[in-house]
Amino acid sequence: MADDIASIVSHVSIGTNDLDRALAFYDKVLATVGATRKLEIPGIAVAYGKAFPEFWVQKPLNGGHANPGNGIHFSFIAPSKDAVVAFHAAALAAGGKDDGAPGLRPMYGPDYYGCFVYDLDGHKIEASTIPGAGDS
Repeated sequence: MADDIASIVSHVSIGTNDLDRALAFYDKVLATVGATRKLEIPGIAVAYGKAFPEFWVQKPLNGGHANPGNGIHFSFIAPSKDAVVAFHAAALAAGGKDDGAPGLRPMYGPDYYGCFVYDLDGHKIEASTIPGAGDS
């Protein structure tokens, strides 16, 4: 079964200091790449994904203040360049901060197309197409 999954990542979790606000942000932004809520622990955490819970947004389990790590970012696979543009626009409209408009990133490969945004808690997120995966 595990060999059938395309990703090498089981899941990632990020902390938030305002769960309701973060969920409103990610409901809008992750819809642009086809992800929906897959699992919810009321008042504590929500997991998003396409087929299974891959990306968790949650209150820190130790009760401490959530803060982003320096140099860490999370990239979501977008099915097309249009989806990258929609992800960026949805993130900005939901209160995120731009860190790189949609465009080619030749340093990552000749066809790599992506964007970067900071979410409401300061986590850096990205949407990108997979080079050669038939993106438009």
